[in-house]
Formats: sequence, structure tokens, C-alpha cells
Amino acid sequence: MLGLAIAQVQGDRIETVRRFCLEHRVHLVLKGARSVLGSPDGRVFINPTGNPGMATGGSGDVLTGMIGAFLARRFDPLAALQAGCYLHGLAGDLAAADRGEEGLVAGDLIECIPAALTPSPR
Repeated sequence: MLGLAIAQVQGDRIETVRRFCLEHRVHLVLKGARSVLGSPDGRVFINPTGNPGMATGGSGDVLTGMIGAFLARRFDPLAALQAGCYLHGLAGDLAAADRGEEGLVAGDLIECIPAALTPSPR
């Protein structure tokens, strides 16, 4: 899609996202360990939530659904990406804390979305 080798993208994920977003005037999520989010104005953010157990089939579909739900609620596109990625990763972290990272499936993430959306008591 980018015309770059995977090693090139992984070598500088932040700059790759920044360039792509500026050139194509889009919002973007580059999934991976610490997903990188970009906006058309060149701002880049790193998502702090998530774990390796989330590298499983269907996890990206769950993320897309979460971002789409925030867009349907008329969130600003960047806010939808940030909220979707953060809460998706948090759901994954909650699932991993309960079940362990090994063997996580997309359904485990979905089950933990309500808990991710619930503010924790301070």
C-alpha cells in the first residue's frame, strides 16, 4: 500500500504515519505494539494501551467497529481514533489480565468493552 518494505515502515513508524497523513490528507491508525495514530495536519500520537495477545484475527475488526461507533456519535475523526484505539487496547489489557495474553481472541476483547468504558473508582 505504501510502496515500502515492512522493515522500512517498522524502522520509523512515527515518520511513516506523519508523511502518509500529510500527503493524503487522512487520519490513520498503524496498528502494532503501541499503535501510531496520525491526522491530516501531521500530528502523531502513540496509543499507550494494548498487548501482544491482541495480535489475533478479528481484533482489527473490533477496533474498526469501535472507531465507527464513535464516528456515528459525531466525534471529531481524530477523537474517534484516539478513543477507539485507547479503549480497544484497554479492553485487550483487561482481557489479558483475566485470561492471559496467550490465546486471546477477538470475542474476549468484545466482552471487555463494557468494563473499558466504565470509569474506574479513584
